[in-house]
Amino acid sequence: MILLDTSVLSAALRRKKRGEAEQELATRVEALLQGDHTIALPGIVLQEILSGISDQGQREKVLRAVRQSFPLVLASEGDHLKAADLTTAAARKGIALSTPDALIAAQALNRRATLFTRDTDFTPLSALAGLHLL
Repeated sequence: MILLDTSVLSAALRRKKRGEAEQELATRVEALLQGDHTIALPGIVLQEILSGISDQGQREKVLRAVRQSFPLVLASEGDHLKAADLTTAAARKGIALSTPDALIAAQALNRRATLFTRDTDFTPLSALAGLHLL
């Protein structure tokens, strides 16, 4: 299983004014969707994507596209406990970790999934907790 982070989903959903890096990410997501892996979306990523959209019509369009393309992975109690542990372990190493990022990482770790992200905030978790990044 591959979980998409907000940075990747945002690039994949953007239809207009894609830069070169965003186009590359969108192309990689398309290729993954054609492959054998399950490509899923943590619930918090859906929340983050929708939080920035004020136009109701655009919000519904994005929501439809996401629902049609990706199964949603909702956080369990175990995911929240793992996220708290990750935050504590990161803080001990001087690493700042936001609550949403901790939850996304915990969901990936608990499902033995790879996290597809371009957010470098996850890089220290690769060494600290064995988070697999794409």
